[in-house]
Order: sequence, then C-alpha cells, then structure tokens
Amino acid sequence: MPMETSPAPANHQSTASPLIKIAAVGGAGLNALRHFAQTDLSQIPSLAFHTNARSLSQSEVRDQYLIGSKRLRGLGSGGDPMVGQAAAEEEAPALQQFFQNTDLLFIVAGLGGGTGSGAGPVIARQAKEAGALVLAFTLLPFEFEGPRRRQQAHASLQQWKSAADAVVCLANQKIVGMVDENTSVLDAFKITNDLLTQSVRSLWQMLTRPALISLNFADVCSALRGRHSETALATAEAQGENRSRELIEKLLASPWLAGGHDLAEAEALLVSFSGGPDLTMSEVNRLLTEFNRHSENAEVFLGATIDPALTGKLAVTLLASRRQKRSDDSEAEVEMPSSRMSPEIETQFLSAMPSPRPSARFIPPPPDLNPENAGQLLQGKKGIRAKKAVAQLRQGQLPLEIISKGRFEKSEPTIHHGEDLDVPTYIRRGVPLN
Repeated sequence: MPMETSPAPANHQSTASPLIKIAAVGGAGLNALRHFAQTDLSQIPSLAFHTNARSLSQSEVRDQYLIGSKRLRGLGSGGDPMVGQAAAEEEAPALQQFFQNTDLLFIVAGLGGGTGSGAGPVIARQAKEAGALVLAFTLLPFEFEGPRRRQQAHASLQQWKSAADAVVCLANQKIVGMVDENTSVLDAFKITNDLLTQSVRSLWQMLTRPALISLNFADVCSALRGRHSETALATAEAQGENRSRELIEKLLASPWLAGGHDLAEAEALLVSFSGGPDLTMSEVNRLLTEFNRHSENAEVFLGATIDPALTGKLAVTLLASRRQKRSDDSEAEVEMPSSRMSPEIETQFLSAMPSPRPSARFIPPPPDLNPENAGQLLQGKKGIRAKKAVAQLRQGQLPLEIISKGRFEKSEPTIHHGEDLDVPTYIRRGVPLN
C-alpha cells in the first residue's frame, strides 16, 4: 500500500512569516498609528487602546478597545497613571484576547499622561503572557510640558521595561535641537513619526519579504527577547559615491544613539540594510566593520534587502540592545597593591618567630563544697565587693602643700548653716571624682 502523505498547507507563505501586529496606546500612540496608515504599514493588523472614547472614535482603526468603560465611562484617565493602570488591570483577561497567536507586537505609546503611562505597561504584559515578542516604542514628553509629566514618564518607563521585552525610548526634547525656529509643531512631531515609521517598516520588511541576507524571527528573538532593558534606535539614509561614509557619520551623530555611546554598551546589535541593485559588498563590509569597532562586545544580527526604488541610495536601521545594569556595577573593584615579601625572607622571618604555645584543653573541675562552705564563700565575696565599693566611694583630700592665703590669711571663714563654704563642695559633700 502506498504511504499516505499529509496535504501541504494552503498558504505556505503565511505559515513561514511571523504574525505581526501594531498596538497604539493613548493619544500619542494613536497619532503615530495615524501616520503609519499613510504608508504601506497599513497592511499590518493594528489595534487601538484608549480610555477616552472621543479620541478613540476619531481613529480609523477597525479593532478598537475602550479601557475602563465602566469605571471611567469613556471620559479618560485625567492624566493619572494610577487610574489608567487600575482600569487596564480590571480588564486584563479581555485585553489578552487581542494578542492570541501574535508573534511580534510593536506597541507605541506616549509617556507622561494617564493611559500611555498607566495602562500601557499592563497591555504590554498581557501581550507577553499571550506569547508575543513585545517591542515597545515610548515617547518622553517635552520639557515645557512640566515636571509632573516628566516625573510620571520616567516612573512609567521602569514599568515598561519590566513588562516589554525591549523598550525604545525616544525623547521629544531632542527634536528641539534638530529643528530651527521656523519649524511648525506639526513638522516637529512628524520627525518622530517618520523615525517610528521607518524603523517599524524596516523590521517588518526584514521578516516578511525576500532578502539578500535573511534576518529571521528567531534572530530578532535572540536579540530582544527577555532583556527588559532600554534599546537604542537610529536610522539614516545617504546617497552618492561616499554614501557609506556619510551614513556612518549620520548614525554616530544621531541624538538617538547618544553620539555612539549606546553602541559601546550594546549587548546585541540588529542591523538592517536597504539598498538598490547597485549595493556593493565593500559598502556592507565598511559599515559592519565600523559597527563592530564601536560595539566590540555585541552580537551582530544582519539583514539586507534590495529595493529597486533605492537605486543610488543606502539606508540603515540600527537596534542596539544595551547591556543590563547590575547593582554591583556602580562600585568598581579596587585591587590593593601587593605587600607580600619575597619567599626567602618570608621563610626566614617565619622560622625565627617562636611557635605559639597551644592553649590547655583540660579545665579542672570546681572543688566540692558543703552548704556551709558555699554560704561562707558567698558571704565573703559579698563582703569583698562591699568593701571595694566603699573604698571606691571614699573621698579624701590630697596631701598638697598649703600655700599662704596672702592678704586673706586673717579673714574669717565663710560659714553658712554650719558649713565652711571655702572648702570645695565635692569635699564637703563627699562626692567622688572619677
């Protein structure tokens, strides 16, 4: 009989690609998601979460969820992270249903308010418990938004690190140094949204489209899963003959990489190249050599795609997962200088020292005493202690030479209530001196 074979899957391509979703939390997340919808990222299934029903209704995303509808009645969290967190924790099982069978989740949120700071980490935790690899993109507020929002944002960032596998933190304040005085508010926020769009698109294309150098989902998991640390992100694009050198200069000067400092602390480096058919091997080699030089201890995961639309151009996206800080890293170990003497002198010195006499191990037993002897012994000890106490309390006058009082020699002593006040008080009253 011929052997039966199982039928091949109807859609082999879908089973080979990971299921990727995008989740937006809060107002800043919805703004970024609206920007994604204007690009090819609209093909990725998206979810929208908010505590404000009015803001959620303005989103064009099909899958929407109003957090804390019973508690907050769709009126928002009032900028309080504790309110947003409590509302999301009440609906944790329902939130987790959105992430079933999800392999990779990009979650975008702004920090400083109530929904993104409070409900966001709860949503990220539910996605992780559902089995998804969670890469969070968080936006820190501008300085002009006030100290309260900044404090809430930094406190929430620690919660995000504990909940998500990796967190990309983008500070909006860095945009101020990248624009001039005539830049509008919409253009300033567009810089951050463009960075998010380019980064998510690059990772999405790496994992779902044919590539010259494949970077599969397992590589992304190895670089990001379970690190629970802040991840640096930077993108750059250049064109022309010296595009590879120009690209390196742009990346190292990027404020998102702290001038290349984040590369030096990286434990894992995810590099995605995108270029046209004219991409050369020497350009790839030059870029990777430079990255390895700045992050010597990092494990590098490389992916490269060829796009005819990028002919004459070269684009790179970097994800640097920084080394986790340990509690004992703050104190450097100081090695004391050696003070040991030479072996010959040490031998002579030790041989000249007398050997210590061992202490006796035999302790003689106490003598046998009858009741009368024991009583007399106790009375004797008490008497000795009493005599010692009296002797210690006895105050005398030192045998010092008496010196003439001079013109006060014939003066009469000062007597008050029968006491001579010319005699020191401690002698008259018998006060012992230590």
